[in-house]
Amino acid sequence: MNQPNAFEFEHPANSVEALRLSIANRLVYAVGKDVRSATQRDWLFAVLHAVRDRIMDGWRDSLSAAQDQDAKRVYYLSLEYLTGRALTNALLSVGIYEDARTACSQLGADFDAIVDLETDAGLGNGGLGRLAACFLDAMATVGLPGLGYGIRYDYGMFAQRIVNGQQVEEPDYWLVNGNPWEFMRPEFSYTVRFGGRLVQDGERVQWVDTDEVIATAYDTGVPGHLMASVATMRLWSARATSSINLDAFNRGDYMKAVEAKNESENVSRVLYPDDSTEHGRELRLRQEYFFVSASLQDILRRYLKAHGELDQLPDKAAIHLNDTHPALAIPELMRLLMDEHDLDWDAAWAQCQRIFSYTNHTLMQEALETWPVDLLGRLLPRHLRIIYDLNARFLAEVHERFPGENDLLRRVSLIEERGQRRVRMAYLSVLASHKVNGVSALHSQLMVDTIFADFARVFPDRFCNKTNGITPRRWLSQANRPLSALIDARIGPTWRGQLDELAQLRPLAAQPDFNNAFRLAKQQNKRRLAEVIARDTGVVVSPDSLFDVQVKRMHEYKRQLLNVLHVITRYHQILAKPHANWVPRTVIFAGKAASAYHMAKLIIRLINDVARVVNNDPRVGDRLKVVFLPNYRVSLAEVIIPAADLSEQISTAGTEASGTGNMKFALNGALTIGTWDGANIEIAQAVGEEHIFIFGNRTEQVQALRASGYNPRRYYDHHYDLKTAIDRMAEGAFSPEEPGRYHDITRTLLESDYYLLLADYADYLATQHKVDDLYRRPEEWARHAILNVAAMGPFSADRTIREYAADIWHVNPII
Repeated sequence: MNQPNAFEFEHPANSVEALRLSIANRLVYAVGKDVRSATQRDWLFAVLHAVRDRIMDGWRDSLSAAQDQDAKRVYYLSLEYLTGRALTNALLSVGIYEDARTACSQLGADFDAIVDLETDAGLGNGGLGRLAACFLDAMATVGLPGLGYGIRYDYGMFAQRIVNGQQVEEPDYWLVNGNPWEFMRPEFSYTVRFGGRLVQDGERVQWVDTDEVIATAYDTGVPGHLMASVATMRLWSARATSSINLDAFNRGDYMKAVEAKNESENVSRVLYPDDSTEHGRELRLRQEYFFVSASLQDILRRYLKAHGELDQLPDKAAIHLNDTHPALAIPELMRLLMDEHDLDWDAAWAQCQRIFSYTNHTLMQEALETWPVDLLGRLLPRHLRIIYDLNARFLAEVHERFPGENDLLRRVSLIEERGQRRVRMAYLSVLASHKVNGVSALHSQLMVDTIFADFARVFPDRFCNKTNGITPRRWLSQANRPLSALIDARIGPTWRGQLDELAQLRPLAAQPDFNNAFRLAKQQNKRRLAEVIARDTGVVVSPDSLFDVQVKRMHEYKRQLLNVLHVITRYHQILAKPHANWVPRTVIFAGKAASAYHMAKLIIRLINDVARVVNNDPRVGDRLKVVFLPNYRVSLAEVIIPAADLSEQISTAGTEASGTGNMKFALNGALTIGTWDGANIEIAQAVGEEHIFIFGNRTEQVQALRASGYNPRRYYDHHYDLKTAIDRMAEGAFSPEEPGRYHDITRTLLESDYYLLLADYADYLATQHKVDDLYRRPEEWARHAILNVAAMGPFSADRTIREYAADIWHVNPII
């Protein structure tokens, strides 16, 4: 339809006066309230609408530029986006943060209370989702055309409460009050099919008698720094093909009337449903296919709107798989190209191999996603057949290239034949992708040495490294206003878009005035965190103590338990030598355990039991405090990370793919205590090993220990402090009401200790003593911290995204 010549609209200005009027108008006309009746939440929504209005011009311009230039777009497929709150980020991106504060003040609204009322979006859980969110921010800042596709979950994974020391999971209904940032796009709705059967019609295969679910798009604009461009996050919400069974409703069978509707819409109900049950696993598979099917249909629709034939598709679309959750996009694109658009197999497969790329995020075999053949065949019979056909052709090619290596065929097969037959989704992703990357130098090397060693022989040019990065806009500019203001005063504000400029801080590290100002900024952040700790846990901590922080997903390989062993040892040592010159220390934990992960939940309980004993022992006082902050999320991380003195990055060497928390802490002036693992290595190389605390066995030593028959009891028997810590845990010193509560932990440590906590314990303790020694010299500690901040330029997500764009996606900025 032609746009009428009379079509005009008002472009909102960014002055205080314009913002004040815009917020007032939005309160009245969008929220439906006035000043007398407005609640804090009403003011929040009025401000959100006013800020969203100011993103729209840039968003529309970005979309129009990509369309007008017929630009190649990148489509980032991720099952989660851990975006956190959006308001402060948007205000800073548009450049109206202080003006918005002033406008709210003039309207009689409490700006700080409004900002703090915003809910964290329940769209992600851990590092995978946070990386995806940082990448969307970086794409917008760099100006890359494209979309991030995912699912619009009604509920996040769960809200975590701590009751009697234990994790309790509650629904995270983040959408209960609506989401003013998003636009529903009902015109972009697609049918997603499940089940059914296959009918052979000559050379064609028909997928018939299927169940259907409708995927409807919801769009959110993600503004780049200074509105360089605005990226689009398009999330899919499931709805039934029919609302209710009216006959059942009229009969009074109200549950039956909505049964089919509820079953269909469960697909987008909850992030990461518990997959310890058959129903949970089936729902997870439905989710993964639901979002990739809708996304692929949307990508083809957009392409065909501008191009009549599919031959240019790889030149106009790059599809990136963020881990294996979106791997079903591969057989789905094959299905669409062959069954819906009449391409033959060879042409369709050639397209796929030019379009897809894949990021691997784990080296642990148990974390590499596989799906039972029978489940996949029942839910997605067409896709299973395509996977079998892909596998047959691939194995024939391998057999021809490597004659006589029959065991190689078994190892690279897309189908795991031992035990229950399963489809290996990581192998499928490698096979279809023209590039496969790891996320740190060590991880990328281990990836081709271990889990994908055979594929590296078959496809030697396919693998590469792209070290992760973080967005400095959220993780320094937004989260750490005191330090950001100090940096701005010394080197100007342009580091937000060019993080390498932080290198200008290096010569300032030795200047007393800057060193002192840096310590004052840190102290301000520590006081803020101490207030949150007191509010949320009732524990009073001293901001003058060393804040020792480990906040991340609870998992055995991340070794929160090693940290606890150090806490127990330190507690015993303080009791044994109460008059020694102890550095006061507050040990802070936060993180969620998967609902079915018994050991991780038990470690949370142990942390809280140890905290209860230590914090209430008058002999210890302020020399040691232990805190577990509940319901870890992005907005809480923004308070914790700027306040940290010491960053615990202590995974077993060779298990952490990269980590991005390590980057966030270092960017905010925390010193790292960590193993030679993931991106810790590259951080150490950037800041200098003299400015980081490295300990423990390295990857090759870990492998040698396991190969030689690792015996954890040898370490237990020969280290008094370690033996004491484990014995006291086993005897019930921290759980006198249930002495055997932690037998599972102590038995695991002494009988297997797969993650080598006991092997690294002595070096970890010795390194913690080095931490104490340095912290006793505050000016020197601050000098090391400043040099860490100054070296963080290479860890910007902008750098990472530019590398992806140039080396993998071959997508050019539109700005």
